[in-house]
Amino acid sequence: METSVWRALLYLVGIMVFAGLNAAYLGWCERKGAGRIQRRIGPCEVGYAGLLQPIADGVKLLSKQLLVPRGVDHILFRTAPVLAMIPAMTSMVAIPFSANIQARAIELSVLLLFALASIGMMAVLLGGWASGNKYAIISSARAVSQNLAYEIPMLVTVITVVLLTGSLELREIALKQQGGFWHWNVFRLENGHFLTMWISFIIFFICSVAETNRAPFDMAEAESELVAGYMTEYSSMGFGLFMMGEYLNIVVGACLTTTLFLGGWDCPLGLTPGVWWFLIKIYILIFTFIWIRWTYPRTQIYKLLNLSWKFLIPFSFANLLITAALIKVF
Repeated sequence: METSVWRALLYLVGIMVFAGLNAAYLGWCERKGAGRIQRRIGPCEVGYAGLLQPIADGVKLLSKQLLVPRGVDHILFRTAPVLAMIPAMTSMVAIPFSANIQARAIELSVLLLFALASIGMMAVLLGGWASGNKYAIISSARAVSQNLAYEIPMLVTVITVVLLTGSLELREIALKQQGGFWHWNVFRLENGHFLTMWISFIIFFICSVAETNRAPFDMAEAESELVAGYMTEYSSMGFGLFMMGEYLNIVVGACLTTTLFLGGWDCPLGLTPGVWWFLIKIYILIFTFIWIRWTYPRTQIYKLLNLSWKFLIPFSFANLLITAALIKVF
């Protein structure tokens, strides 16, 4: 019993440290990356190469007063930032970082992560609605419509992975991809699955970018139209928790993509697997998220929704039917 308690405590501390460091220093990476892409320096004054800038920003946010405007729903207004952070941190419990590093093996972990992602979206809805600000309310409506549009193709592509692996547990899905990149779901070569799983990966990745409200899909935060969207009325750590939740959602999305399609902790060349391979893969994906944000311009909300309803959803269902047919035939 003592071993299980200490194990749970160690995993809890580890998850909190991992989540906190990622939330802090992914902001630094994004600002540095944006600077390089836009031919400027980025943070450079606080510490070497600006490495202490996230700490300075955190101290600044903690020292500021959390202002609650008149006319807001006080309970929902204060609850929304916490609700944005907790589901993202809870999702880390089910992520298998290696064959032996996982806080809790959950049989239906894929469904759990999607359920927690939906709760996280509720934070955006509640934050915008409780603010009583017209820009925040419009932002919440956009976020809900975007979430609904992109969760459907995302879930359908996950079904193709479940059909291929026969499991809803993330650890089992990763274990069935061990042995080199030719065993990964994205590169499945046997029985004609290469084409279908490659399409599934592309659809899933596009939906991951949209689900995390990243440009060019950041219609909920469109600064040129909605000031700061659902965060317009938030200050201090209310704003900080929303930002930390956004970066943690990026990490969770990268972890889920790595586990479902890129072999989890498996080495690409079939060499010794390990947690370092998992971390390398997720940070390459996170860099791609940052690269996309500072490369592509924001689109219109109608074009954004049309991309899902008119293209991604039909393609994902067609891909599912083809995958099911291939499994049935072979």
